[in-house]
Amino acid sequence: MLLALFQWLSTTFDIGWLRVFNYLTLRAVFAALTALFIGLLLGDRVIQYLKSLKIGQAVRGYGPKTHLVKDGTPTMGGVLILISIGLSTILWMDLTNRFVWAVLFVTMGLGIVGWVDDYRKVVYHNPEGMKSREKYFWQSLIALTASVYLAFAVAAPANHHIWQLVMDWVSSGFTTIPLPDRSDLLIPFFKTISLPLGIWGFILLSYFVIVGTSNAVNLTDGLDGLAILPSALVGSALGVFAYCVGRVDYANYLLFPYIPGAGELLIIGATIMGAGLAFLWFNAYPAQVFMGDVGALALGGALGTMAIIVRQELVLFIMGGVFVAETLSVIIQVLYFKITHGKRIFLMAPLHHHFELKGWKETQVVVRFWIISFVLVLIGLSTLKIR
Repeated sequence: MLLALFQWLSTTFDIGWLRVFNYLTLRAVFAALTALFIGLLLGDRVIQYLKSLKIGQAVRGYGPKTHLVKDGTPTMGGVLILISIGLSTILWMDLTNRFVWAVLFVTMGLGIVGWVDDYRKVVYHNPEGMKSREKYFWQSLIALTASVYLAFAVAAPANHHIWQLVMDWVSSGFTTIPLPDRSDLLIPFFKTISLPLGIWGFILLSYFVIVGTSNAVNLTDGLDGLAILPSALVGSALGVFAYCVGRVDYANYLLFPYIPGAGELLIIGATIMGAGLAFLWFNAYPAQVFMGDVGALALGGALGTMAIIVRQELVLFIMGGVFVAETLSVIIQVLYFKITHGKRIFLMAPLHHHFELKGWKETQVVVRFWIISFVLVLIGLSTLKIR
């Protein structure tokens, strides 16, 4: 929005210095600062409003006993994250960019699903919230819609070519059609190895990435500040990848596929960082507010969608290693419990609870997981050159 305004002012009134806002990197800096200031400015107001509605977290009875003191802490604070990301992104993005709108669609869509889930928890005092099947249905609908769109958006060289590709696919009877090389699955640390997916392979992979990442961040969100900083780190790193694949010179130099328009995702990566830091101000131990499903599902969906667009699904798996470990701990625990008829591998799942029961303080678990996330993000960024 501001970009269009500055461009109009610079052209109409010949205000030359406004052209500096054409630079994507400068807009990303201002987008991050805007998201940060919005979050800090509205934080106390949002918390007080949630308290006035008596929207407090209902702590699960089978969780660690140390968490019982958290009962009644305002939840649904992810609304603050969504407001910060949404407003700052729209203010500083190129409004014609198809990729940013796709990420916003998934982010806000999954945020609504999370909001309904959280609302049922706090209004009906049911710690389980929305039924699993219902939640999974709406997650799947949003993910499939985005996946089909992205299959053609990534393949198309410009916005107006997307519809033609869709019509060609429909007229072919929804058969598997080849996609350009930039739609292939890239293998980290290898320059020339990639896996062609085809239309159905692209859609299927994208679906699992969006749903999987969304649920993985949600599982990780169990301690004060645990999920938000890794999400912010991964989001900003994906913004760096977006900037590289969205510039033809950088993409050619780094031997990445050039994806026209993808660079604009640097804006939303920056807003995730800014909004995340603002939320961490209130979510740090002892938390004044929890993000709830409204924030966790939305952030996970945003990260997954960004990774799909910049063709870094496997790098997301590396950088989001904490999310992966938390999810695998739940899957392993459940399977082992069923196979052995009641035995457990971990003291409690997800993984952060296991370490709590091992004697780690909550702050120790959180900070150590932050450190691991930081290292994994650096490893992911190293794939820009080590290939």
